[in-house]
Amino acid sequence: MKKTIAPLALMLVAQTAQAQSIVFGAGYADFSHSAASDEAVFSLEYQHRPFHEATRFSAAWGTALTVDTAGDVHAGFGLIGFYTFADRWFVEGSVMPGYYSEGKDRNDLGGEFQIRSLLGIGYTLINGDKLSFAITHKSNASTQHDNPGVNEALLRYHFTY
Repeated sequence: MKKTIAPLALMLVAQTAQAQSIVFGAGYADFSHSAASDEAVFSLEYQHRPFHEATRFSAAWGTALTVDTAGDVHAGFGLIGFYTFADRWFVEGSVMPGYYSEGKDRNDLGGEFQIRSLLGIGYTLINGDKLSFAITHKSNASTQHDNPGVNEALLRYHFTY
């Protein structure tokens, strides 16, 4: 009896623990500066296994790379939080400071240091993968004289493993 309970308990614990994810996103970037060029945007994100888990909340570290069709690039690292509700639904938020390089001069955000903040809502599929819609904002948080910022709307697929 003990031999059959132990593997079953281990299997249940493994299923409830959150896994790491690779997140693919695509959407649209809207630059605040009127002379800037709004672009299609693509993102790739790695979300590590949570370092903190409570009943509905978890926190993890992650890294993200965003590239748009003008060649603007942002690479960041930071903190990600998830709050689950209504069975499979979740809200996600993150803050990732990082490096920004504009592909076009008119898409200058005021400096290389930019902070990406994200707020998203999503749904967990039966296989554990997730679909989400997220809004991001990048700015230098007024650490530079010029701080125009850019907002992005992204449809994302979270491949969980």
